[in-house]
Amino acid sequence: MFNFLNLCYPNVCGVCEKICNEYICNKCRAKIKQYKKSDVNEYINNKNFNMYAYIFIYDGIIRKKIIKYKFLNSPYLYKFFSNIILDDLKLVDYIKNFDIIIPVPIHKKRKKKRGYNQSELIAKEISKKLKIQLQLNVLYKNVNNSPQSTLNQEQRKYNTKDVYILKNKELIKNKNILIFDDIYTTGNTVNECSKIIRNAQVNNIGVLTIAKD
Repeated sequence: MFNFLNLCYPNVCGVCEKICNEYICNKCRAKIKQYKKSDVNEYINNKNFNMYAYIFIYDGIIRKKIIKYKFLNSPYLYKFFSNIILDDLKLVDYIKNFDIIIPVPIHKKRKKKRGYNQSELIAKEISKKLKIQLQLNVLYKNVNNSPQSTLNQEQRKYNTKDVYILKNKELIKNKNILIFDDIYTTGNTVNECSKIIRNAQVNNIGVLTIAKD
């Protein structure tokens, strides 16, 4: 069965999408090196979260891949981004500081239209591989606001206000929480999510994103 499935759906490189035994070919691995940062900041001031980490600069090939993954009906790319994160020992050590991972939610109308929440797919894979609890029943988006990517920096400050709500807060009380999102630009989205989650009397809150703009 395994060989048959591989024949029908062979592994491809997540960047060039040519048939490859790994999730990325050697040629593309070398190409994305210039965008790789793997930066972990353990002390964050003036934010509702304590720690922040990301793996890429949001530019070039990485920017194109994230846009394709997020907006061009390419949910399969979650495997590529998940593997990139899970192969980075610095990021894995960072993730292991937390008890629960929560992907930034999207509104149900947007999820229905897109077919998936791009952050949720990656968070599920991280949860499964590192045996960290995934929690999808706490943070909800109850306002279908404009996408942050369509707004300028000033508009982004107010676009995320009061769009998230907290439910079942007892599920995360006294836990260390990791919020996962795809891109960090101004930080308004993850900061607002962190503010809501703090109402559940959690311990530390960290943030992880694929890229930072």
